[in-house]
Amino acid sequence: MKYFAVVLLVGVFLASAATTDYSFARDRVARVQDDLLRAADFARKGAMIKEGNQIDRYGDAQRSLSKFDEELSKGKFDKDKLDKAIDELKKVVEHNTLSSQDRDALTNDLRELRLLRAARGLPY
Repeated sequence: MKYFAVVLLVGVFLASAATTDYSFARDRVARVQDDLLRAADFARKGAMIKEGNQIDRYGDAQRSLSKFDEELSKGKFDKDKLDKAIDELKKVVEHNTLSSQDRDALTNDLRELRLLRAARGLPY
């Protein structure tokens, strides 16, 4: 019985050690999502959105970030989902009409997401 208890404790320890805490990465993703929402809201209020594609790009970037964050919440770092989110955010920066403040924030967010990818979701 003692042997079983020791094996069980070792198994629980190894399982918990193998689970990576991605709270740093999730905080970064939340900030990017906030910046995207602010940029989209500013563009809508200022009538800066001149085509439906701009709205679609905001939505595509938000959805990609949410899918990546969902995997992080499960303890999984999905590089492909992060790459997709980076690509979608890059499209917003390159093709949407943005205020200078939003362009700077989103450009910085792109840099942060790329650093996050290089660090595999861990603090850098």
